[in-house]
Amino acid sequence: MSQIPKSLRRLEEERNEAFSRNRPDRAAAEAAVRTLLAWAGDDPDREGLLETPARVVRSFEEFFSGYRQSPIEILERTFKEIGDYDEMVTLRDIILQSHCEHHMVPFTGKCHLAYLPDKRIVGISKLARLVEVYARRLQIQEKLTVQIADAISTVLQPKGVAVIVEAEHHCMTARGVQKPGTVTVTSHMTGSFRKDPATRREFLAMIRGS
Repeated sequence: MSQIPKSLRRLEEERNEAFSRNRPDRAAAEAAVRTLLAWAGDDPDREGLLETPARVVRSFEEFFSGYRQSPIEILERTFKEIGDYDEMVTLRDIILQSHCEHHMVPFTGKCHLAYLPDKRIVGISKLARLVEVYARRLQIQEKLTVQIADAISTVLQPKGVAVIVEAEHHCMTARGVQKPGTVTVTSHMTGSFRKDPATRREFLAMIRGS
C-alpha cells in the first residue's frame, strides 16, 4: 500500500462528509426537474413527461457517479515487484465523457496519460477508472487534466506524470458560437516530463502512434 499524505486523505473525507450532509433527497431532485420542465414551457403532467423527472434523476446518478467514488482508494493498491522496469507506462485514447460545470452540457473526448515508475506501479485498469471518477463530476477541462495528474503523482509518487485531454464541448458546438468539430486540448506534466524534453517527446510520440 502506498503512503497517502494525511492532508490529502482528510480532504477527500471532508468532501465525502459534505456530500452526504448536503445532498437533497430524490423527491426534491425530481421536483426540481418538474420545475425546469415547466419553466422551459412544457407541461410536466402530460403523459410523455410524467416519468421524465425520475428518469433524469437516475441519469444524473450515472453522469455524476464520480462524487461517490474516491480516486485515492482506486490508486491505493500498488505493486512493488516491478523487476527492472524503469520506462514510462502509457495509456492512450481513454474515452471520457464529462459535463461542463458552467452549462451542465456534455463534453466528450479522450485522455492520454503516462507516468515514470519509481519503485511502484498500479494496475492499468485503475488508471482508466481514475479518469472516469474525475470525468463523472461537474468539470472544466483544465481542472480535470490537473486532477488526474495530481492524483497519480500524489499516490504513486513516480518520477513524473503526463496527462493530455482532447475534448469537444457541446456548450460550444450545440449552443453559443456553434462550431462543431472544434477540439480543446489541455495538458499537465510533472517531474521528468516537464524537465526533460526527450521524455516529453517520447510520450508525445507514443500517444501519436509513431
